[in-house]
Amino acid sequence: MGVKGPASYFPSIEQKYGRPIAEWQQLITDSPLTKHMELAAWLKSEHGLGHGHANALVAHTLADAGS
Repeated sequence: MGVKGPASYFPSIEQKYGRPIAEWQQLITDSPLTKHMELAAWLKSEHGLGHGHANALVAHTLADAGS
């Protein structure tokens, strides 16, 4: 069974944008923004991520932070 959910995007995110997932998660964690859609919009506008990739990173990072 393959990886499901937001993490299933991680290999293509790393390949396309050239940063490890941990680095993206650190950027999200360090951001003063806290809302999912604000963070996703910020990743898209400031870092050029696509909508699906930005959403996957934010969802996974916020889920980890809450656990």
